[in-house]
Amino acid sequence: MSNVKTEMRSPRLGLRKKLGLGLFAKLYKERVAEHTLRTLFWECTLRCNLDCRHCGSDCKSADVLNAAKKEPEHPDMPLEDFLRTLDTITPHVDPHKVMIVFAGGEVLMRRDLEKAGLAVYRRGYPWGMVTNGMALDAARFDSLLRAGLHSITLSLDGFEEDHIYIRRHPKSFENALRALRLIVAEPSIVYDVVTCVTADSLARMGEFKEFLISEGVKAWRIFTIFPVGRAAEDPKLQLTDAQFTELMEFISATRKEGRIRLDYACEGFLGGWETEVRDNFYHCSAGVTTAGIRIDGAISGCTSIRAAHDQGNIYRDDFMTVWNERFEKFRNRDWTRRGACADCKVWKWCLGNGMHLYDDEGNLLLCHYKRLNP
Repeated sequence: MSNVKTEMRSPRLGLRKKLGLGLFAKLYKERVAEHTLRTLFWECTLRCNLDCRHCGSDCKSADVLNAAKKEPEHPDMPLEDFLRTLDTITPHVDPHKVMIVFAGGEVLMRRDLEKAGLAVYRRGYPWGMVTNGMALDAARFDSLLRAGLHSITLSLDGFEEDHIYIRRHPKSFENALRALRLIVAEPSIVYDVVTCVTADSLARMGEFKEFLISEGVKAWRIFTIFPVGRAAEDPKLQLTDAQFTELMEFISATRKEGRIRLDYACEGFLGGWETEVRDNFYHCSAGVTTAGIRIDGAISGCTSIRAAHDQGNIYRDDFMTVWNERFEKFRNRDWTRRGACADCKVWKWCLGNGMHLYDDEGNLLLCHYKRLNP
């Protein structure tokens, strides 16, 4: 995968890093106490033009919907409903400091996306989107830029064979690459490329890194797939513990090269790998500085978090009241100190991992630290 030999062993969690973690833990407590809204995800559609193997949402591809001649279980949220909620938030925040992220499904399935973006922009909020790139051509990209698009995250999961295996569409790589080239060539946009690494694609990450660099990519983020939704049905999507450590080695070595800015996603506490594979110490911002509004109006920490952790609904609750007075399970993580976490020596820094990794019964599905320290 790379020229760096791996010993399959995590770096030691030494005194200096423990001191840093202790300081960061104090800063995180201050953020929890302040609970200032900084990022708001809007799940604006569950329609999609792909049928990805790892999808953890309830979205259905256009082909599946057309074949069944039906609509998704939840239709797109009317733009007016979201804007009405946003207008109740605006008096309580500085809009210029709150990022609105349109998510899905696939956001480009909405024909009124530009209208939505422009309405958010005119209210003073920067806005961005997450896309698979299938429908992003030059004309659509230009119209989004004119609507005030500030940032974009594009999914590209390795070379053609690996990407198509995950995305299950023969043109998914070709179209994503077209989108990538449009994005990289646009100097006004903030962007990153996100890659879901699987057991099959891991071996070629070194080559893929060189490919991205050759395409002019400056910012790259790597995810690993956790076993929820469709991903639970395909063991090929999961890394072994040894492969997970190998991936950490690769990310660390790439960061030291300095040729492309690479980060591991905010997936969980990594022990000695903290600050080696991403800039900041691990923390879960859901319910602390980040909120999400799902397709049915549910208010949660982010759109990746399951319905069992919903805190309210915009159709019956005032968003800011929910934000200020609820989210107890997000902000006080003492409830996670049970089971495997009960006597864990790193819990004070991990706080039980990310909220998206808990099932409906409150059980932790995955511990990154234990994977790296078996």
